[in-house]
Amino acid sequence: MTYPQTPQYPNVSDKSKTVAGLLGILLGTFGAGRFYMGDTKTGVLQLVVSLVTCGVGGLWGLIDGILILVNGGVDGQGRPLRD
Repeated sequence: MTYPQTPQYPNVSDKSKTVAGLLGILLGTFGAGRFYMGDTKTGVLQLVVSLVTCGVGGLWGLIDGILILVNGGVDGQGRPLRD
């Protein structure tokens, strides 16, 4: 019986943690950081929440951008963002 090989370390994304965080901070109201990372569902959700709350939902993007800068994150395919 053969077992599938799993890499010791997962592939790293070609997307930058710094760019994703800054886009989240500066354009989080529009979900730009999440769109950049390839997470379109969350990006659309951030955009809709911001539109429904007349911009107050933009705080979600701001906090999300700060958390991405501090903790990192994963792209739309589940790979960790590069530094």
